[in-house]
Amino acid sequence: MKITYKSKSIEKVCTNANVASKKYGYDMAGKIQQRIDEIKAADNVEQMIQFKIGRCHPLKGSRKNQYAVDLIHPKRLVFIKIGSEIQIANIIEIVDYH
Repeated sequence: MKITYKSKSIEKVCTNANVASKKYGYDMAGKIQQRIDEIKAADNVEQMIQFKIGRCHPLKGSRKNQYAVDLIHPKRLVFIKIGSEIQIANIIEIVDYH
C-alpha cells in the first residue's frame, strides 16, 4: 500500500528515526518503522487484518472507519484507508485511545 500522512509532524515521526526516538524513545521508534514497513508491504488493509499483521483491527464508535496496529503498549498507530481498488493508508496519529 501507499502511505500518506495527516500532517507533516506525524510524517516526520514515521519517516525519521531520530525524530521518533526523541519523541517516543528508541524502542518505540523501531516499532513505528516496523509497522510502516508492514503497511507498505501489504496489498490492502483486509490482508493485514486477515493475517493479523501488527494485530491490525478496525476501530468502533467515534473511530469508525479507522484502523489500528499495535506499537508498544498502550500506543497504537491509527490510520484510515483511502480507496477500495488501490488502497492508500493515511496515517492519522500515534495514540493511546483506551
